[in-house]
Amino acid sequence: MADSGKKRLVEAITPMDEDFAKWYTDIVKKAELIDYSSVRGCMYIRPYGYAIWENIQRILDGMFKETGHENVYLPMLIPESLLNKEKEHVEGFAPEVAWVTMGGSEKLEERLCVRPTSETLFCELYSHIIHSYRDLPKLYNQWCSVVRWEKTTRPFLRTLEFLWQEGHTMHETAEEAKEETERMLNIYAEFCEKYLAIPVIKGRKTDKEKFAGAEATYSIEALMHDGKALQSGTSHYFGDGFARAFGIQFTGRDNTLQYPYQTSWGVTTRLIGAIIMVHGDDSGLVLPPKIAPTQLIIIPVAAHKPGVVDKAKELEARLKKEFRVKADYSDNSPGWKYAEYEMKGVPLRLEIGPRDIENNRCILVRRDNREKIEVSLDELEAKVRETLDDVQQSLFDKAKERRDNMTYTCTDLNTFIETAQNKPGFIKAMWCGDVECENKLKELAGVTSRNIPFEQEHLSDTCVCCGKPAKHMVYWGKAY
Repeated sequence: MADSGKKRLVEAITPMDEDFAKWYTDIVKKAELIDYSSVRGCMYIRPYGYAIWENIQRILDGMFKETGHENVYLPMLIPESLLNKEKEHVEGFAPEVAWVTMGGSEKLEERLCVRPTSETLFCELYSHIIHSYRDLPKLYNQWCSVVRWEKTTRPFLRTLEFLWQEGHTMHETAEEAKEETERMLNIYAEFCEKYLAIPVIKGRKTDKEKFAGAEATYSIEALMHDGKALQSGTSHYFGDGFARAFGIQFTGRDNTLQYPYQTSWGVTTRLIGAIIMVHGDDSGLVLPPKIAPTQLIIIPVAAHKPGVVDKAKELEARLKKEFRVKADYSDNSPGWKYAEYEMKGVPLRLEIGPRDIENNRCILVRRDNREKIEVSLDELEAKVRETLDDVQQSLFDKAKERRDNMTYTCTDLNTFIETAQNKPGFIKAMWCGDVECENKLKELAGVTSRNIPFEQEHLSDTCVCCGKPAKHMVYWGKAY
């Protein structure tokens, strides 16, 4: 009975090697992360999915506050005239903007944009509250949702409305703003690697790929199980362009009027998509312990026998003091429960039955490699902590090894095209800096530049596309 329950559940997931997109959709539905809304491209985030986001939010919010940032909340509606103040910015977002044209039964005199991002709103606020160098820096962050009218959508990765945080800061000097831009990128990289167990490439976007209105955009890029890249966080340096467009000035230390320098940076619920596609397997989710809503699930075995449920409850109360723990006392079979919590990616399972109680022990089962560990109940807390730490590190090591094995070096165009067509993953190649070559590589090989990594390697003297002298080593790839 137990086996048939497990088999039925696992068969419900399409194998990732058979159809990766279907595998992904099966997991987000069957692990109860989301449900589909009646509005195309929108999703209901269910409690388990939202609990993952809450853990992401809690940890990142702490990291932001440690670096002096404060949270604010700005309106979700932007007047068209305000949006139009920064030309390049509005042109970049125009195709994705949703407009409100009616208020009740009356037509609005001016259209209102549902925020796709909040640069213009922050600029309006800053124009009201920044007057002197003493008012700087302003280190603000907002947790909210934004709307972008995407043509193709997929849960978490690309939806019409999504949750995110957007930091928007103002600084007295360009140097301070540039430092902030890199500081926040480093925070994102540290968060992804330390908490999500996802290795990332840090670097600068090419001018073609940078954010509309930015002087420079930096990104962290991660590689998914199917060899596609996922931009997992961005940080932008705006210079004083927005400040000039919005008339934000302050009296400097030399008593002259000056324009402040601005940054913006953000990560979104697509990080949940990244967790699924980096760590998941054909049995479902595999969650890193540091962000898993439930770190350990307790399953009483032969629960109908005297003392089993009581012992499970005793262990639950003990472990809850240190870990995020749940126990399943339902009348479903143990086999069904094993498959259910594997599907949900719970990092560690604790099995306790009559013979275990007799021997003062329990069995711990790891989700990542299914290793079974017999543990004395006297050493339980220490062993759970040690195992969770090892699962966290093992997930990172495995993801890094996979990424390294799927990263290829190309020094000529034919090899580049052949690699892009036949070997999913990152391609490292030299580039002359010319957008024509960037466009040609997209046309011939179907890849885009992911970023110009901070850690540069000299692979050859010439551009992989045109043969002219190379300026940068670039990571290229197909991306979500």
